[in-house]
Amino acid sequence: MATHPAAVAGQAGDNSWSAHARATIGLGVPFVGAQLAQMAINTTDVVMIGWLGTTQLAAAVLATQIFFVVFIFGTGFSSAVVPLVAQAVGRGDAVQARRSVRMGMWLVIAYGIVTAPLLWFSESLLLALGQEADIAALAQGYLRILQWGIFPALLLMVLRSFASALERGGIVLYVTLGMFSLNAVLDYGLIFGHFGLPQWGLQGAAIASLGANTLGFLLMVAYIESRPEMRAYELFVRFWRPDWVAFREIFGLGLPISFTILAEAGLFAAASLLMGLLGKQQLAAHGIALQLASIAFMIPLGLSQVATVRVGLAHGRQDPLGVRRAALVVLLVGLVISMIGSGLFALLPAQLGALFLDTRQSDAQAVLTLAVPLIIAAGAFQMFDGLQAVAAGLLRGLKDTKVPMVLALVAYWPVGFFCAWLFGFVLHLGGPGIWIGFVTGLMAAAIMLSLRFWLLVRRT
Repeated sequence: MATHPAAVAGQAGDNSWSAHARATIGLGVPFVGAQLAQMAINTTDVVMIGWLGTTQLAAAVLATQIFFVVFIFGTGFSSAVVPLVAQAVGRGDAVQARRSVRMGMWLVIAYGIVTAPLLWFSESLLLALGQEADIAALAQGYLRILQWGIFPALLLMVLRSFASALERGGIVLYVTLGMFSLNAVLDYGLIFGHFGLPQWGLQGAAIASLGANTLGFLLMVAYIESRPEMRAYELFVRFWRPDWVAFREIFGLGLPISFTILAEAGLFAAASLLMGLLGKQQLAAHGIALQLASIAFMIPLGLSQVATVRVGLAHGRQDPLGVRRAALVVLLVGLVISMIGSGLFALLPAQLGALFLDTRQSDAQAVLTLAVPLIIAAGAFQMFDGLQAVAAGLLRGLKDTKVPMVLALVAYWPVGFFCAWLFGFVLHLGGPGIWIGFVTGLMAAAIMLSLRFWLLVRRT
């Protein structure tokens, strides 16, 4: 079996609690930072497009939501690369690590080709969904540029997975910060015609996003090729050679992850529709609480990636003690951070909500009053959301994705969505009732996924 020095090093595990804590924090800081930087990219787009006007912003929101659904589904396949590479490195199998990364890139390229017609002909889809003609046309023009970004964006995610599995978290953060910087400069230049650039408005924003994703991919390739220990994996040598066994393994492992991610994203979209039934102010208040929860969620999301890497490495070197300790440390770190965040949400709901409102507006106080109980509920929400995210990451480290998909689907929809409807409308609790339903569904997911992980661990 071919090996590599980095892979062999992965076989030596220090199972002291301090070693696991250092490794978790060492990976967690750049992973969380990268997630926050990615959110900053999206926020920059929304803010600058919003300066163009309501019509352009509405078109961009629709377009980016369609792109996001396509992209987030595709990230399931790139996420499957992490445990496969981590386990291969853990057992010293550099050849299998290379095959997994290479076929991961093949798969996301194929996925981008298959989904291209959906993005290219998006105007027809939006019109069929009842959107206004001018907004649908603008959204399609935006997507016909942005769709080319699906290729570098997903290829970047695969290479990020490779670097993450080798515990090279720092480069993930630096690349994302580089993308943020370029996106902000190009947004300002191409949307409004600054820096001597043409003024292309909404299409300029799409070009900026395409440029940022392309830069991120090229930077990651350059980093891998500049490091002898990573270049030795020969990811791009004979790239055209297929490995259908590895291709099918990534597809089989990644597809349940994709559906799990889509199910959770769909739950939030459905909840927003429910809030819209209560009124404009309730929907605005919901948006504030959801944005705060989304920012806070970047921390457990980064930790879930740490969980996959740490458990995958230990599982690959057949180290059950390492699996247990890696899992406990990540869960403990996530729990402490979630408790701190929940405390802030409970103690400062009005102050946090006011950050998203112009107090000079006549209805700002009414929206803030509605938002305060939702922000408090979001505190409890992030406790369980963080736990279920980390638990899902732990299971991926064991290459267990099919059963977790079923558990998550049950928790999100039959439990979460039903409870949101029950508490919000049948029991007439309104917005807080919908958020109680949220928390109930995520609590169910956290319990079931955690139990699934520990049951699997006890068998090893």
